[in-house]
Amino acid sequence: MNKNTFQKKIKVENTEFTRELFGNFDENINLINKRLSVDIVLREEEIIIIGEEDAVDCGAKLIAELKEIYKKGEGLTSQTISYAINLLMEGKEDQAKELAGDVIFMTDKGKPIKPKTLGQKEYVSLIENKDLTFGIGPAGTGKTYLAVAMAVKAFRNEQVNRIILTRPAVEAGESLGFLPGDLKDKVDPYLRPLYDGLYDILGVEKFQKYMERGMIEVAPLAYMRGRTLDYSFIILDEAQNTTREQMKMFLTRLGYGSKAVVTGDITQVDLPRGKYSGLKHAADVLKNVDEIGFSYLSDKDVVRHHLVQKIIKAYEVAEIKQEMKPEKKDSSKNKIK
Repeated sequence: MNKNTFQKKIKVENTEFTRELFGNFDENINLINKRLSVDIVLREEEIIIIGEEDAVDCGAKLIAELKEIYKKGEGLTSQTISYAINLLMEGKEDQAKELAGDVIFMTDKGKPIKPKTLGQKEYVSLIENKDLTFGIGPAGTGKTYLAVAMAVKAFRNEQVNRIILTRPAVEAGESLGFLPGDLKDKVDPYLRPLYDGLYDILGVEKFQKYMERGMIEVAPLAYMRGRTLDYSFIILDEAQNTTREQMKMFLTRLGYGSKAVVTGDITQVDLPRGKYSGLKHAADVLKNVDEIGFSYLSDKDVVRHHLVQKIIKAYEVAEIKQEMKPEKKDSSKNKIK
């Protein structure tokens, strides 16, 4: 060990914690070693962190936080560890343990649903405490899935009588006539992500039973027109593809005892040129209404494959560079005729 290399020893008190910390085939500890530029090894009853002084200190802080998370019953997945490292890099390592134990709902198969990032935790809190919440952020941040989980929780607790999920049927304005099949065949492909979330949370059998009884309704946005929705939990998904008129129509459907969540990604607007996104417009118009909650999720809240976070970040950087490029002037205007 050269003079610039330091090491810190941490006594192992729980072999099960150590097993989870290292992960299958050491995948977790390899992730930590790579991200923090350290070498972590297990010798007898000690975890030894080796590296430069600052890196070793970071490693010790991370393991201390992961111990707290583990004590609260949270599994040490690569996702959990990666997010804890992100917080450590931002100087927020003490906030990592806040994520443990916040189970929203247990799925039909006994899987706990919980926020996995601080952004998601704030989002869930807003849904709990506001009658109308906007969840705005990129793909993979759990906007729709968490909203569906909160809807099922409210339904099970008898806070609402039914769940209504809706989204614009097609990106360019719900023109379904050219598609083959009956109306259900035309609409279902656009509503499939909503079905998937309900299948996962409730199980197929319960979902179908609730659908048959009218307790759950999944429909294109056009079906909301003219209705007043009382004692319902309503979710509008893919809201970036609504027009201003459609968004206003949806928001004014909210009835007594109801709660609504609007989700969307304003970087993926697929409306025709010249049509302004109803989600962007609503976020601007309603931003000062205290009773409405706005949760802005980011690439840090992505809970899909780790590459998704990097892809979103790369696109953001590319878009910023594109915006900074000077516009090309039409040189033909300066030519002598």
